[in-house]
Amino acid sequence: MELYISSELNQTDKAYVTNKMIAFNFIHFPDELKGRYQEINLFLKDARGQIYGGLVGEICWNWLEIQYLFVESEFRKSGYGKQLLAEAERVAKDKKCEFIKLDTLSFQALDFYKKQGFEVFGTIQNAGRHTHYYLKKDI
Repeated sequence: MELYISSELNQTDKAYVTNKMIAFNFIHFPDELKGRYQEINLFLKDARGQIYGGLVGEICWNWLEIQYLFVESEFRKSGYGKQLLAEAERVAKDKKCEFIKLDTLSFQALDFYKKQGFEVFGTIQNAGRHTHYYLKKDI
């Protein structure tokens, strides 16, 4: 049999790869951590339901990984980002997570995350002509 590489957009094939990787990883984690996956979606809205930002992440085994944190520019420096992070940390603690990890670029929110207790554990230089920072906070 000969195989070929396809780049078509196909949700079934994407789910196959994702689920196979999860199953492979599952074998290597201790029993008390198995099955610990949950999406975390927190949204910043007004009374009418209009969205102005939010936090998107997922709990994987013993950590929370924050993939996106965004607050509209007119509401930045008003404490909403800090509130989103605090709520995500509360959820992570409730779910028995041991740490939170996230990443940011040099033009984004490095100082903000450091003020919230995150520490840089890695960097990549020249990521889109910027520095890409990887951060972690033990909880």
